[in-house]
Amino acid sequence: MLGLAVGSQIALFLVEAIFSLYIGAVVIRLLLGFARANFNNPLSQFLVKVTNPVLVPMRRFIPSIGKVDTSAVVLAYGLTVIKVSLIYLIVRGAIMFPESLIIALGEVIRTVIWVYIIALILQAVISWVGSAQGNPVSPLIHSLTNPIVRPIRKVIPLIGMMDLSPLVAILGLNILLIVINNLLPSI
Repeated sequence: MLGLAVGSQIALFLVEAIFSLYIGAVVIRLLLGFARANFNNPLSQFLVKVTNPVLVPMRRFIPSIGKVDTSAVVLAYGLTVIKVSLIYLIVRGAIMFPESLIIALGEVIRTVIWVYIIALILQAVISWVGSAQGNPVSPLIHSLTNPIVRPIRKVIPLIGMMDLSPLVAILGLNILLIVINNLLPSI
């Protein structure tokens, strides 16, 4: 019995880790495309090479809608449905399909929010350390977070040399996360 519990824990860890990493890559690529980030950047190139084998064939059937890469949205949601279903199968011994669809929607939204929160924190740390020059991640993070912090900067000006817009954005994203957590169930 002990081996089964350990085996289940390992399976749960692997499903969560592998699916979350790939879904995260798809979501970051989606958000960078939406933000019109530079795809010649080394990090962008990595995301393109990792996600293209699945996204390119999907684009033949699922066209983009405006700036939104619809095939990336479908891929992120579909992979999340599979991840949630596998987690249910490991933990409960059955796939709860209708629940998996709703939970997956919440998980994708949470992933998008967490990508923005982490990007804002990284942007703040990079600006404090002062190594933004020459860092290939810095321009991507700036491109990603700019659509969120730009409207806030119009309302909250610089205080001395401090830009509080990332802090306000993080607070707002955490409030949005609380709302999503109360509206949509999670795993």
